[in-house]
Amino acid sequence: MQRFTILWADDEIELLKPYIVFLENKGYDVTPVPSGADALDLVEKNNYDIIFLDEMMAGMTGLDTLVQIKKIKPSIPVVMITKSEEERIMEEAIGSKIADYLIKPINPNQILLSIKKLLDNKRLVSEKTNSSYMQDFRQLSMQYNDELDFNEWSEIYKKLVFWELEIDRSSDKSMEEVYQMQKAEANARFSDFIEDNYASWMTDPNVKKPVMSHNLLKTKVFPLVNSGSPLFFILIDNFRLDQWKIMEDIIGEFFTIESDETYFSILPTATSYARNSIFSGLTPLEMSKQHADIWVNDEGDNEDGLNKNEDEFLRRQLKKNNLQHKFSYHKILNNGQAKSLVDNFNNLMKDDLVVVVYNFIDMLSHARTDMAVIKELAPDEAAYRSITKSWIQHSPMLDFLKLIASKNGRLVITTDHGMVKVKNAKRIVGDRNVNTNLRYKQGRNLNLDDKRDFVIEVRKPETYKLPSPNLSTSYFFTTCDYFFAYPNNYNHYVSHYKDTFQHGGVSLEEVIIPFAVLKAK
Repeated sequence: MQRFTILWADDEIELLKPYIVFLENKGYDVTPVPSGADALDLVEKNNYDIIFLDEMMAGMTGLDTLVQIKKIKPSIPVVMITKSEEERIMEEAIGSKIADYLIKPINPNQILLSIKKLLDNKRLVSEKTNSSYMQDFRQLSMQYNDELDFNEWSEIYKKLVFWELEIDRSSDKSMEEVYQMQKAEANARFSDFIEDNYASWMTDPNVKKPVMSHNLLKTKVFPLVNSGSPLFFILIDNFRLDQWKIMEDIIGEFFTIESDETYFSILPTATSYARNSIFSGLTPLEMSKQHADIWVNDEGDNEDGLNKNEDEFLRRQLKKNNLQHKFSYHKILNNGQAKSLVDNFNNLMKDDLVVVVYNFIDMLSHARTDMAVIKELAPDEAAYRSITKSWIQHSPMLDFLKLIASKNGRLVITTDHGMVKVKNAKRIVGDRNVNTNLRYKQGRNLNLDDKRDFVIEVRKPETYKLPSPNLSTSYFFTTCDYFFAYPNNYNHYVSHYKDTFQHGGVSLEEVIIPFAVLKAK
């Protein structure tokens, strides 16, 4: 076991001999010195894990010594010990970046607790995280064998996200491989659950079903809208539950979370379907029939065209529900548009419903696929979360959220679908009009070259409430961490897209997505 080194400076150091003996018996190596100047000499020559400083030393005070230590070795944690409870001294010490503050008289256990908090904290947290996760691991594994409903699957995914973030924060990554295996098993079982239940959710009005894209606004958002106090509805494209939990930590300073829920994206879990479904309040099949003038089929390379009429879909949904709410719709595709939204904030306060779609994370996932430097910056999911966190902290979107909070505004944050890191390829064949998405295929004459594992085939699109541009149209969805690849130039295609983040298929990450209602503090 590692022996930590401690430097302790006090002009009455001889009186502290019992404390030093106590710490040495606990396995720490303590170097005592009688002055701040002596402490500085040793800090320049040696490395220490922690430093204790008496604030009221003769000659160079503890605060003076602290300032000099931080210039020499700023990363060493320093604990200030003083007889004074004067607020000024505490503020100066805190401002000089002390790690802890103890007031005399102190006892040995106080010293020991401070050391453990500062030096053993990561180890203790990691050990606790691992042991707690192993207990939950067994419970979660047993749950997979039960007949679960959609609420239970949501709770399982929330637990998995919780443990993913806990393991990510832990210095001990020994449980990471176990966790990844468990999440893979959960995704396989969840995909079976979706295949067994999705059609009935879409076609049977009497079956119990989750809130989904096409009824999200009507059931969760419109009831919150009222005149005189705008509701801000922010949709961050391609936003996963783990990313929301990172964002939650950032905006918690400004907002109280009144409701932190999840809902289910429709299939395909693609922007072109799921987001239009949200704003129209309809399934894709219903959109294609009721709004043929603004619905665009996504055969071939036409996918992006489906998202050009979101504001009109929203207007028609409000009218259909006999709602007279004044609304505005804003799609943010770049930093300039985000800043303009902030500059125009006061005008937005005149609306009943302010809808803002942020496309950054979707653009990031595409850039990560196509640009090697982005892939290097975000090689795994933890790094991807880190980039997302950095964007949130430094983007005009956070400025926009702060403005909402400053006006005691009401806020909803959600997304249209999530994404999953893909690792394995499935060979598929189809004609030239098949769409380009890697996680689902829609078109004629679709067939797989190999086994049908990890694929959901929908030969009758109407059972999934999906449109059929042609009589022979079918839909194939990959599940878990698979993606579709064509036999032509197969190896190049696979190497290019392996380990990229994709959406459109069936996985916990894509389907179960965040929906939060927040109130300004």
